Amino acid sequence: MDMNATDDTIRQLDTLIESKRDRFIDYANQVWELAETRFEETRSAATLSDALEAEGFRVERGIAGIDTAFVASYGSGKPVIALLGEYDALAGLSQRGEASDAEPLIPDGNGHGCGHNLLGVAALAGAVGVRDYLEERRSKQGLAGTIRFYGCPGEEGGSGKTFMVREGAFDDVDAVLTWHPQAFNAIFSTPTLANIQAYFRFKGTSAHAANSPHLGRSALDAVELMNVGANYLREHIVPDARLHYSITRTGGASPNVVQADAEVLYLMRARRMGDVQAIFERVQKIAEGAALMTGTTVEMEFDKACSGYRPNRTLEKLMQSRFEAFGAPHHDDKEKAYAERIHSTVSADDLRTTYANIVSAGGAAAEVYVDGLEGKALVDDIAPYSASDALMYGSTDVGDVSWVVPTAQCYVNCFALGTPLHTWQVVAQGRSSLGHKGMLQAAKVMAGTAVALMQNPAALAEAREELDKATQREPYRCPIPDDVTPSPLKG
Repeated sequence: MDMNATDDTIRQLDTLIESKRDRFIDYANQVWELAETRFEETRSAATLSDALEAEGFRVERGIAGIDTAFVASYGSGKPVIALLGEYDALAGLSQRGEASDAEPLIPDGNGHGCGHNLLGVAALAGAVGVRDYLEERRSKQGLAGTIRFYGCPGEEGGSGKTFMVREGAFDDVDAVLTWHPQAFNAIFSTPTLANIQAYFRFKGTSAHAANSPHLGRSALDAVELMNVGANYLREHIVPDARLHYSITRTGGASPNVVQADAEVLYLMRARRMGDVQAIFERVQKIAEGAALMTGTTVEMEFDKACSGYRPNRTLEKLMQSRFEAFGAPHHDDKEKAYAERIHSTVSADDLRTTYANIVSAGGAAAEVYVDGLEGKALVDDIAPYSASDALMYGSTDVGDVSWVVPTAQCYVNCFALGTPLHTWQVVAQGRSSLGHKGMLQAAKVMAGTAVALMQNPAALAEAREELDKATQREPYRCPIPDDVTPSPLKG
């Protein structure tokens, strides 16, 4: 590839995206304010889809049978390069914007505790940057291709992209690029855990707990016995598995009433979907046993699932090269001071976890790199790349996309070093200039990678060959049954 042409592309995309930075920041702040949870992101989706329509994109709303999912396209023909955007928030994480303490903006309100207000707008900005670049280049050299933005709702506990994959939304896409806000800069090069989530609802018989307890059949007892059984199961599942539960309905607040209705939500994870499904079957047996022991009945509702992420090394190397060309976000003294305040609220365990995540993504070279971060509150460079097989003990519905389309993603620094995801610190920084700078840098990295793929069909072919070889050994099967539909957060 002509390095002078590459440098020109980097400079041009940087200029194009920076020219609209205030507009993009405003979109991110609007989504931060809205803070809508899974599959209820009506106004957030409208904010982004309307913005793309105003930029000249063709917008199709309500795709894959999901009201808050959409796709925006610009250009024509092959290749089709897709950027993924998310915009759902988390319940109970409302937070003041520039705060350095845990004071909520709205008690029990929603908040962007995973930075999805930044995630979605960076993909939007990247798509707009590619559109502007294509417009200038088409008149000069006839560069062909289609850039798409996929509005992906319900990542937090809803697996929106898995439903979209099931409905064929990505069938004609040649490559997918995305990112995630983080406290460091690196390629997201590690596989993740697959998961299944399901509700178990127990029905019993209410009674006066003192006068006639013998007439009652406690659904809450059944939930408790199920949880005891599941906890004993932990010893007998594969080492990389995770088993979580939340009691979502206890049956009431009165101890003198035998509770007739109770519900528990289970989330089961493991590296391979086959292992998750085996654990799920055993958990269902435990639920049936709890119902038998208590004289109650149990009903299972399959909520959602997602596959483990499958890295594509061809695309990762290309994305790393573009990341290095654009560089890490640069910060001024005010931002560094703000990062110091946030960093002071981070625990030593949180910091060690961040270091471990960097090492997992970057391998042996990252161990040396992490040593150089000692005493820093803010990362100002890019971690080394490694094609890592280390497991990231979380889940993402990008996993299902990565099984059907070659996919690459990166982490870009938006937070003080050590900031854990799903916390008030993330919500606060998501409306700060730290978050905004990381968001814009992510937009440039994705845009630069997308343009490089349009200019280099051989890289696309290599990425597809890599995925095809992997899925020949282990074909993709959507983990969500056909009769299950997306549902909003309950409770």
